Amino acid sequence: MIGKTTKMPQAYATNDKCPLDGVRILDLSRLVAGNLLTHVLADMGADVIKIEPPEGDALRAWQLDGVAVQWKVYARNKRSIVIDLKSEADRAIFRALVATADMLVENFRPGVLDRLGFGLAALHELQPGLVVVRISGWGQTGPNRDKPGFGTLVEAFSGFAHKNGFPDRPPLLPNLGLADSIAGLYGASAALVALREVEVRGGKGQEIDLSLLEPILSVLGADQAVHRVTGKVPGRTGNRTPLTAPRNIYATSDHKYVALSASTPDMALRLMRAIGRPDMCNDPRFATNEKRVENVDALDDIIGAFIGSRTLAANLEFFEREQITGGPIYDASEVTVDPHVMARGSVVEMVDDRIGGLPMHCVVPRFSTTPGSIRRPAPALDEHRVELLAELRERGAEL
Repeated sequence: MIGKTTKMPQAYATNDKCPLDGVRILDLSRLVAGNLLTHVLADMGADVIKIEPPEGDALRAWQLDGVAVQWKVYARNKRSIVIDLKSEADRAIFRALVATADMLVENFRPGVLDRLGFGLAALHELQPGLVVVRISGWGQTGPNRDKPGFGTLVEAFSGFAHKNGFPDRPPLLPNLGLADSIAGLYGASAALVALREVEVRGGKGQEIDLSLLEPILSVLGADQAVHRVTGKVPGRTGNRTPLTAPRNIYATSDHKYVALSASTPDMALRLMRAIGRPDMCNDPRFATNEKRVENVDALDDIIGAFIGSRTLAANLEFFEREQITGGPIYDASEVTVDPHVMARGSVVEMVDDRIGGLPMHCVVPRFSTTPGSIRRPAPALDEHRVELLAELRERGAEL
């Protein structure tokens, strides 16, 4: 059952000029990382052709109430054609498509595409400028290259799960495809860098080795450096951070929650004065950030008591009046109808002739002159075969 719709901006834009007009991408990937990578580029105007096996991208099988909601979001602006790379007739179609493409994205296990006869050298024979993005769990080299590499395993291996959650509870995995999503965003920027090398400097296309592991390691930032400097392994701190205080989630009197981060010295002092405790500014336990971190339990007790004595609405009014960096904790239904989100069109209504309206995020980020746009819904399996074969024949392919 599809949820009740809320009036929101329509997804389709009228602009006919996008930053990546003329760029063609073949997307052989499955599930999240590759689909997110090409989703970002498709929103910016790239012609993304989903090359799917006969059973379709596995993301189509992730359904809720009979609707493949993840597919509907990540496959918007793409075209679909079914190609069986073990079929000689389909291999000929694939070769013709490669010859027209600027980029190819795949996430087979390392070596699989090579064994099918489409290694880097073979692809560059067909299209010398082709940028090939190879996504895998562990990378194209190293002892783990041939091991299964789902994001869950990488989120555990990387150290993320170890430091996620509360100190008195077990490690906590994210409830979304975090490693895949980070890799997909890294991959989109890397692919554009490689395209620039081809287009501006006249370079040959190259291979991008994109693991799920290294992007999430980079987002974890200084953890290895912290261990080297302090001898301590960063651990679970719940909603707090070991670097600044106060920073936490606090319950309101009407059983709602707010998030608050007073992570600069000025903001921390402003907060203490605003809650009617100017004495805390000179209290040795709270006068500096280092001391606030050391005495965070006492600090949170004071702030929690203040927030807990007021409703959510009263706390939000207090934050705004005193210019405190605090705000509400929304669920998906609440953020959709927030006035700021509505005013900016951050969530738009995707018109889908198969299921009606479906809300999803807008094109990110916003360009002032040549913005991206949502031009078509996610395709049905093999929906564009006839259209794509006709285009290839117009280009002279004998199929």
